[in-house]
Amino acid sequence: MEIGAVGNLATPTPRAVDARQPGTTPAITNTKAAPVQTAEAVVRAAPTPTAEQVKQAVSDINKSMQSLSQGIEFSIDTDSKQNIVKVIDPQTKEVLRQMPTQEALEIAKALDQMIGKLIKEKA
Repeated sequence: MEIGAVGNLATPTPRAVDARQPGTTPAITNTKAAPVQTAEAVVRAAPTPTAEQVKQAVSDINKSMQSLSQGIEFSIDTDSKQNIVKVIDPQTKEVLRQMPTQEALEIAKALDQMIGKLIKEKA
């Protein structure tokens, strides 16, 4: 077998296909793929939202959830800056579930204070 013949086998020849005929495959088209951005380029392009923009987004999410009567509330803890999700009973307004829990938030705050004291004592 000649090298030229191998090259011809690797490049399929486009042909017309009748979609009504069983066992046929679609015609081969020569199209270029769209350029792909790297993860670094995507990260650089996204500006960090301001605190006011985040508050507005949380407010908008809460309004849309209330209109759906789902009993889900989103908030941000002011001390730890963590996102908080609460599942609330629509009738009694009782918090059924909170993630992270109030206890976990308090533990995180206590750990932050302890780390701050350790750094001050070492310095």
